[in-house]
Amino acid sequence: MSTEPRPPLPPFTRETAIQKVRAAENGWNGRKPEQVAQAYTQNSLWRNRSEFIHGRDEIIQFLTRKWQKEQEYRLIKELWAFGSHRIAVRFAYEWQDDSGQWFRSYGNENWEFDNNGLMQARHASINDLPIAESERKFLWEQGIRPDDHPGLSELGL
Repeated sequence: MSTEPRPPLPPFTRETAIQKVRAAENGWNGRKPEQVAQAYTQNSLWRNRSEFIHGRDEIIQFLTRKWQKEQEYRLIKELWAFGSHRIAVRFAYEWQDDSGQWFRSYGNENWEFDNNGLMQARHASINDLPIAESERKFLWEQGIRPDDHPGLSELGL
């Protein structure tokens, strides 16, 4: 049960909020549920679409299911707003289902952090758009997005 501080810590500045957003993006693009779950409090509460998730064990189960379904997953997050212990992001990710259909999923997340920099609440609203393979924009090798790859705003998303 990790309660070690996870910098950057609140209260956030614009710079540290951007760092926190990129760290979250990198973690999710790594697609390792056990590692990703360490960024959340032991009793973290989530709403993801219509699913309610409670605690790290359920986070790990959720992410395992998610990445089994969403193959070739690539995510970009962008800071939308921030406050002392809260960050709002917009994001998009591309993925392929087991029939070969590509999707771009668009969403918004509201995050709340404890004093150790662990996320204690995550509220996500997400919409899926079927796309043709030729419409894909997230073309890096699966894993962490390269620093020189454009973000959402630069891609016109």
